[in-house]
Parts: sequence; structure tokens; C-alpha cells
Amino acid sequence: MDRTRTLTAMDEVHMAAKLADLKEEHYRNTLALSTIIELLIDKRILTREEVERKAAELDSFMAHPPYPMA
Repeated sequence: MDRTRTLTAMDEVHMAAKLADLKEEHYRNTLALSTIIELLIDKRILTREEVERKAAELDSFMAHPPYPMA
């Protein structure tokens, strides 16, 4: 592919449509995860504190991975 090629109006429309699809998929995935977490908490399988603690642990791991990033 020629990287100096400019995008046509139709290329931009396709890119915008793909972005909209990704946003919708992200919303559905987030909704599904939130639903599962809430059900696990409602059923007393997990506590909200356990979920928050694990989220903080995973977030700190991602912020400072123990291995070099390429």
C-alpha cells in the first residue's frame, strides 16, 4: 500500500463506520462485564471490595509491567 496516498471521502466514511462499530462493541462488552460483576456481588460470591482491590492490582500491573515493553 502506498502510504503517501490520501484518503478519499469514501475511505473516511468507512473509517468512521468502523469506529462506530468498535464503540458499539466496546459498550456491549462493558455492559456484559458490569452485569456479570453485579450478579456475582448480588449472589454474594464476590464483594465489591474484592472486585475493587483486584481491579487496582491489575491496573498497577498494567501501569508498571514487570517485563520490558517493546
